[in-house]
Amino acid sequence: MSLKELNCKEIFQAAYEKRYTWKNNFRGYKGKCMFSLNEDISTGNFVIGKDFKTQVKNIDNEKIVKSISSQLFEVTIHRVRRNFEDIHSKNSFNLIKKSENGIEMIVSGKNEGDKYRVRDNCINMVYRHIHGTIIEIYVEEFFDTGEGFLSKKYTSQQLDENTLKATSLKLEYEDIFENIDNKELWILKKRTIKYLNKNQEEETQEFTFKDISTLS
Repeated sequence: MSLKELNCKEIFQAAYEKRYTWKNNFRGYKGKCMFSLNEDISTGNFVIGKDFKTQVKNIDNEKIVKSISSQLFEVTIHRVRRNFEDIHSKNSFNLIKKSENGIEMIVSGKNEGDKYRVRDNCINMVYRHIHGTIIEIYVEEFFDTGEGFLSKKYTSQQLDENTLKATSLKLEYEDIFENIDNKELWILKKRTIKYLNKNQEEETQEFTFKDISTLS
């Protein structure tokens, strides 16, 4: 297929619909959560309701509660099933280039300036404008659930919308997933985040979710 024949919207839609999302009958689940920063460990409990709202309990440190809650929010927002046309009907997708890394495209329309890259029916680069900040994500490895793909190993960084300079640390993620509820549901079991702190020393955060049970 020549570059002129590429339909970027169709290519992006196919990859969008290959993402793993939870089914509409999602009931929510609960369990224990553990947070470790280097060797310091905190343990508590969490709940994700059927409305996708999260709660973290039995941890006194509010900063750690917010950190765990933030990771659970990131999980749920990407597991909610949303129709492609509901999200992207006002967007057009225009080819930037095709390379061994995939087909890179830029959005015009409602989400003007956003960029994506697709390879092997997976979105392996995201460049989105959100509230005056650019979020840039590169995915190195995917996990195939059999019902869609999950990002397994990836980096994330925030950029200034005007200068394109980094405004956050570059975070390296690695996720491990678990199949529960009679194999009906894939959830995040463990997330490891590595980064260089302000002293250019490597730090590691780990979020572990275990003893999981679905809500009735």
